[in-house]
Amino acid sequence: MAGGIGSRFWPKSRTAYPKQFLDILNTGKTLIQWTYERFANFIPTENIFVVTSNEYTSIVKAQLPQLNEANILAEPSRKNTAPCIAYMAFKLQKENPNAALIVAPSDHMILDSDTFQQIALKALKFVSDHKALLTLGIKPTYPNTGYGYIQHEVQEFKPGIYKVKTFTEKPNLELAKTFLSSGDFLWNAGIFVWKVSSILEAFEKYQPEMYELFDAEKQQFNTPEENNALNRIYPLCTNISIDFAIMEKADNVYVLPAAFGWSDLGTWNSAYENLDKDYLGNAVASDNIIVIDATKCMISAEQDKLVVVQGIDDCIIVDTDDVLLICKKDKEQAIKEYVAEIKRNKGDKYL
Repeated sequence: MAGGIGSRFWPKSRTAYPKQFLDILNTGKTLIQWTYERFANFIPTENIFVVTSNEYTSIVKAQLPQLNEANILAEPSRKNTAPCIAYMAFKLQKENPNAALIVAPSDHMILDSDTFQQIALKALKFVSDHKALLTLGIKPTYPNTGYGYIQHEVQEFKPGIYKVKTFTEKPNLELAKTFLSSGDFLWNAGIFVWKVSSILEAFEKYQPEMYELFDAEKQQFNTPEENNALNRIYPLCTNISIDFAIMEKADNVYVLPAAFGWSDLGTWNSAYENLDKDYLGNAVASDNIIVIDATKCMISAEQDKLVVVQGIDDCIIVDTDDVLLICKKDKEQAIKEYVAEIKRNKGDKYL
């Protein structure tokens, strides 16, 4: 899934060129390129699909030239993850009703690709044998308040796989600490595995209106009429995540706990956590930054601009061609509010 705008990574991430297409961590590859390579290690290229927004298809083609153009799918509008997943499921059902599907965001970081591959193959085997909706849960290492949490049963359903009890969205710090100490809560990685038939059955049961919209047009999928069908479906679709639409309602949801160096890279602080630091705790995402008497800062700048930072502590500093952001790290959750304020005062020019 590669249709989001990544507003919490503003001003680096812009509506016209969002974070999945950026090299946020200064690695030489963009986030979507890393994601593609991770899956291409064990899934044939012809079975990898990117669902993105109409306006980003040319960027996907440029960044993933090895991908068949027919595997780059364009949504006519952003309606969150549920319609995106319904679209893909109906499309695959027509091609192979027995297909199993891994759904993953294009902008997450996974450090241990080998372990991820083992977990993904185990998950695919499980959903092939069971009518199950499976999600990957990350063993929490600290009480993060920016992630969703999954609570599971104490007893295993199958070796290493548990039935899900509850989902909780972004708890406060005290609740996150309680979750961590209880031992039966995991971070929600937003990576899902299921058979096409299982997820479509869930849509029919829990989102019947959305199901009917896609079902009425299913003969158009994998034909030249597919885009016209999407243009009829999407304006009528509810804007809703797969978590709210299906996962929190269904009774056949399971979780596979895992540890493979995962981060959703949702904020500048998460980038800070995943970058190397200097001896004063500064994380620098550029080769052309000089830091003097500054501590615990996240600093990102264009490679061709020299940036000198002195005497600043615990800040996010992001310099682009037309915007400079200097923000306290503990205020980063307010970046979305700053973006809204800019839109009110300056229009869309800087967004």
